[in-house]
Amino acid sequence: MKPKFFSKIALTMMMTATIVMTAHPSDNNLEPDTVTVSPDVYVAGYYTNTSDKEVAVLWKNGVQQDLTDGTSHARACSVYVSSNDVYVAGYVYNASNDGVATLWKNGVPQDLTDGTSQAHSVYVSGSDVYVVGYEQGSATLWKNGVQQDLTDGEYTASANSVFVSSNDVYVAGHDGYGPVLWKNDVRQTLPDNYNGGEAHSVYVSGSDVYVAGARIIITGNRTDSPIEKKPLFWKNGAEQTLPTTGTRYAGFSSVFVSGSDVYVAGDDDHKPVLWKNGVKQTLPATGSASASSVFVSGSDVYVAGRDDDKPALWKNAVKQTFPSIGRPYASATSVFVK
Repeated sequence: MKPKFFSKIALTMMMTATIVMTAHPSDNNLEPDTVTVSPDVYVAGYYTNTSDKEVAVLWKNGVQQDLTDGTSHARACSVYVSSNDVYVAGYVYNASNDGVATLWKNGVPQDLTDGTSQAHSVYVSGSDVYVVGYEQGSATLWKNGVQQDLTDGEYTASANSVFVSSNDVYVAGHDGYGPVLWKNDVRQTLPDNYNGGEAHSVYVSGSDVYVAGARIIITGNRTDSPIEKKPLFWKNGAEQTLPTTGTRYAGFSSVFVSGSDVYVAGDDDHKPVLWKNGVKQTLPATGSASASSVFVSGSDVYVAGRDDDKPALWKNAVKQTFPSIGRPYASATSVFVK
């Protein structure tokens, strides 16, 4: 049922401080100075306001910043921080009720097209800003605002994630043929011996390329047979399997590599899940829930998603919710820690 009311969300996040001790000589004695260092946690997402409109939003350490005024539907899908600049990719519906791919830099919006488009992921490398999504049904890459179509529009397609390593640009997505990885605009079909699938997230570590997504299994006639959505994971193009409950619905949303550890966040049977090196951990939730994004900072693992139609953030598997009043419908779509 569509929600009818949502008041302003305030995220309560308990930030763990790191205490650094430094010593300075004074009268031949060492006097320690205590410095408190707390990482900044950025979360992008959306919520529904009292006018039943979705509002694109960014939270920084629990402080909420609305990116849109709530007069039309909008969502923030991805956040990336470079130096002191905060980039958010998403979309805003225009007067014609068409989505417009949008990039916010420090809260200032830039329309990437004039309609029928969405921006799903942003990545900053040096002075270059990469955004991917779709426009007029074609998977699309924008580099510094210049649009490049990755598909010809013959089949509905979308680019869902972008990652830059050295001079190589990797984009994960899907088209009419199934899950796809583009490297420097060259299409690489990912192995998928099923009836279709999607690539949701790409991460490059050294010479290894990781892609997380989902596969769709349809037995018999497409019109009347049960559809199963199962997780799928590739490393350098080779399919990797991860444990699920065996139920009909599961999927991956995000992959992150830290050292030799590979983290994948997603959902399994409508529960938020984090896999670390293939070991599954179900995150605590009060209702139907999913995980949309994972980010590792030092020894801390952050997962953003939703729980019971409310945005949620898990830090080291401890849920930190977004308090709200009334009946919210909202989600945290992306997390970035700096």
